[in-house]
Amino acid sequence: MRPVLYGLLLAVAASVLSPAAMSPAAAQSIMQGGVIEEIRIEGAQRIDPQTIRSFMPIDPGDRFDPLRLDEALKAIFDTGLFADVTLRRERNALIVAVVENPIINRIAFEGNDAIDDSQLEGEVELRPRVVYTRTRVQNDVQRLLDLYRRNGRFAARVEPKIIQLEQNRVDLVFEINEGDVTGIKSVNFIGNRAFSDSSLRGEISTSESAWYRFLSSDDTYDPDRLNFDRELLRRFYLSEGYADFRVLSVVAELDDDRSGFIVTFTVDEGPLYTFGEVDLTTTLRDLDVELLRGELQARPGDTYDATAVEADVDTLTDVVGNLGYAFVDIRPRTRRDRENLTIGITYDIQEGPKVFVERIDIEGNTRTLDRVVRREFRLIEGDAFNASKLRRSRQRIENLGFFRSVNVQQEPGSAPDRSVVKVQVEEQSTGEITIGAGLSTSVGLLGNIQLRERNLLGRGQDLRVGFTLSGASSQLDLSFTEPYFLDRPIAAGFDLFRVTREFEESDFDQRRIGFGLRGGYDLTEHTRHVVRYRLEQQEISDVDDDASILIRSEEGETVRSIVGQDLTWDRRDNRFDPREGFRVRLSNEAAGLGGDVRFLRNSLEGDYFIPVFENMTLNLGGEFGYIFGIGEDTRIADRFFIGGESFRGFEPGGAGPRDVDSDDALGGNAYYLGTVELSFPLGLPEEFDIRGRLFTDIGASFDADSDAAFVESTATPRVSVGPGLSWRSPFGPLRLDLGFPLVKEDFDKEQLLSFSFGTQF
Repeated sequence: MRPVLYGLLLAVAASVLSPAAMSPAAAQSIMQGGVIEEIRIEGAQRIDPQTIRSFMPIDPGDRFDPLRLDEALKAIFDTGLFADVTLRRERNALIVAVVENPIINRIAFEGNDAIDDSQLEGEVELRPRVVYTRTRVQNDVQRLLDLYRRNGRFAARVEPKIIQLEQNRVDLVFEINEGDVTGIKSVNFIGNRAFSDSSLRGEISTSESAWYRFLSSDDTYDPDRLNFDRELLRRFYLSEGYADFRVLSVVAELDDDRSGFIVTFTVDEGPLYTFGEVDLTTTLRDLDVELLRGELQARPGDTYDATAVEADVDTLTDVVGNLGYAFVDIRPRTRRDRENLTIGITYDIQEGPKVFVERIDIEGNTRTLDRVVRREFRLIEGDAFNASKLRRSRQRIENLGFFRSVNVQQEPGSAPDRSVVKVQVEEQSTGEITIGAGLSTSVGLLGNIQLRERNLLGRGQDLRVGFTLSGASSQLDLSFTEPYFLDRPIAAGFDLFRVTREFEESDFDQRRIGFGLRGGYDLTEHTRHVVRYRLEQQEISDVDDDASILIRSEEGETVRSIVGQDLTWDRRDNRFDPREGFRVRLSNEAAGLGGDVRFLRNSLEGDYFIPVFENMTLNLGGEFGYIFGIGEDTRIADRFFIGGESFRGFEPGGAGPRDVDSDDALGGNAYYLGTVELSFPLGLPEEFDIRGRLFTDIGASFDADSDAAFVESTATPRVSVGPGLSWRSPFGPLRLDLGFPLVKEDFDKEQLLSFSFGTQF
């Protein structure tokens, strides 16, 4: 009887229970057989039932088919509009019960400091008045985590929370725990024998985390930076002779507390190669390749250096191009001898395809006008392409000082014989507030403030206002320069100035007020000529009663009308931070075309920069000057005073003629200065950009137009030595020097410390 009773109970239950409450097999049996006479939608609030019907591939009149009903269920779910959907059968009616997803009222972020809301909103896809779904929320959570990882925060956590509102609406809140920046705990190398781990760390851009790297992001994990480091290692080893070098793998693993990455480079150095035979071949008519051998850096027997090969290709391209061969293709062909570990090089010089500049595209100059960049180009549209002129154009753009970086590339044009020059620049601040300071035993602290805009309104114009104040002087000057006057390569400008200076070393005050005009132009690619005129009124006043009789005789006002010129030959690799090359300047001034004073003043100065070792530069500098009066003696204010920054270890005017009775500096009609300075890195992180200096200065100022017994003057050289340092800090350049006189005269005045500091805006 029990089996029969159980069967009757199951039959009764099957007639009253919905399929959702039954086993899949029982539900499927109920959904089979018969025709759907009616479809009813339950639970719809915002969405019209007919809209829901349209999602279903079933209509009244169709049979109850479990497969088609399953397709209908999936189709409704796939719309993303519903949190839950169930189907059931009541006699011959199909009931579709839905629970609608809520609508997002607003989206908020909490706990974020490093990344602002606007950046986070741009990363997520959900928006207010959009249907809320768990899948979309999880996708947005992953996008936010990816954003934080791109910013070096791999420990970040994002948890979505919803706040239920009336009318089936919700507020979506992303609660964020940003965590600390995930740094690089250690960088390790496996397989390196020729170079230590510390040496290789200095060649890559990724750095280990340290307290002093707060101004840099190189110690945060960045997969793209690691890929770049692979290339940096490859270039380094190729430059050191390891032509078979390979980076086998780069692995970055989070430590257990997820606070930092351990990066491991596995490398295969391979053997060390030397240069074998180095040869040149060509099919160009009338080109004697033997004349080019002296230009090559690659020498047989030297350690193989891939960068030397690249430099040889550039040099040969320039030299051959300057010989009149506009289209040249130079290809280095290598011959590797693995048995003898040599690599032979043959530079094959052939006529290259005739390529012309189709156009020049400039990008990144949001402030600087295009024409300011274009006028520095040595190439124009339609010219034959010339790699040497392109490099010179890049150097000229860098020398403007308007851009943090300049990238010039050649790209294919619209035809095989056309080339597009693409210039990508990154602008930097060109406005400056420069603050200078010094320390002297005679005048104490002194300082100056200068406001300057080197790229006024993006036109390349230079406007400067300067103010100097100390216990001994004050100066106010205004200067303006138009680098391309009337759209011609002539730099024209004017200067207005008012200078008051207390010469404590000479016991008098000087006031100068006037204006100047100037114009400059290029004689050649590296030679520049400047012509200038200055008209000023000068007054010598407040002469102390015990001042030198020579100074007292010059008390009063004079007018100076001065014409001058500067001729400069500049072959430095960089105008702002030279490491190689030289600069020579000849200056002449003549006073007497009007005014009360007549003299001729001349000076010659030069600097030669020699790269000694990697990142070390030797500077050999020298100056000479001479002034003589025309029909009269020279005046003290027009003579040469050396010391301070020009001659470290001595006060301004401290190494020259002096009245020993009054102890007043008189200045010299002639002077000479020489400098030997070695600048070098201090071993600190490169991002600090701190360099040290060791210097020796030698020089003297002499001849004071007086044979009086109380005037001490000698051309005997004075010598000083000392250390110094310079720092391109985030707040501006800082220079500090300690000068120790080794050879001096008894009447000279010493100064131990000099420094200057500046900042930019």
